[in-house]
Amino acid sequence: MKKITTAVLPVAGMGSRFLPVTKSSPKEMLPIIDKPLIQYIVDEAVASGIKQLVLVTSYTKRAIEDYFDSNFELETRLHERGKHELLDCIRKLLPDDVRVVYVRQSTPKGLGDAVLCAEQVVGDNPFAVLLADDIIDSATPCLAGMMDQYYQTRGSVLAVESVEPDFIHQYGVVKLGQNGSGIDAIVEKPERHLAPSNLGVIGRYVLSPKIFSYLKAIPAGVGGGIQLTDAIACLLSEENVTAYKFAGTRFDCGSKSGFLEATLAYAAKRSSMRPVLDKFTRNYIESMSVTS
Repeated sequence: MKKITTAVLPVAGMGSRFLPVTKSSPKEMLPIIDKPLIQYIVDEAVASGIKQLVLVTSYTKRAIEDYFDSNFELETRLHERGKHELLDCIRKLLPDDVRVVYVRQSTPKGLGDAVLCAEQVVGDNPFAVLLADDIIDSATPCLAGMMDQYYQTRGSVLAVESVEPDFIHQYGVVKLGQNGSGIDAIVEKPERHLAPSNLGVIGRYVLSPKIFSYLKAIPAGVGGGIQLTDAIACLLSEENVTAYKFAGTRFDCGSKSGFLEATLAYAAKRSSMRPVLDKFTRNYIESMSVTS
């Protein structure tokens, strides 16, 4: 089988849930401690063996391109001031053997259209799709496990997790077959009483290039956009598509609460920040108890 070496990162969205800060700064550049959201996603892709990143952007996302580009003036100043640790940090945002390609999505037509924009770069090869909204903290990269499952099953793989009933309408939802991981059906954002299960698809996909023909053929779906879920539903008729239940913690950084949880979790993982976090949390809780 062809190896999976390309990952598509759709980052053209407006980030309206984080306005007003996203009026001038892409949501993907919002920092979790000292790294932007997009860096966590790129790190997972690279750790999984990805060698080519296709970022599907829009005219508002220039800051992402600048972030991954070299900055001669900054690097020179850091070198002159002897700040070699910081210099080394910004030079290692991407390994030397990883290539970044930027593709524009001219108008917001949905996730499916964003993936379709990358077709000419992906070509006739299997590929991954990672959404920057979802940070997954796990011992083994989620994408690496999905790629292994793709090689074993020879079919597309979707990462899933159990979703609370009140939020199921926000996800693509799968119905599994008798073999446990094979997907029999998938529905985009169903009403709670129509959901085929409680397994929602999260922002990780490994797809065969067959998906592109369906993305070109399907009509607009929920929300008026070209939905990747609808194309996958068509793909089920000719390919074994399986679900991947990852081990780890997923943070939905597309929401303010999820973004806050990720910030606190990654702060707690750093020995230099844990005492500060513990002290602040303890003092804040005590002060709230007094005022209440």
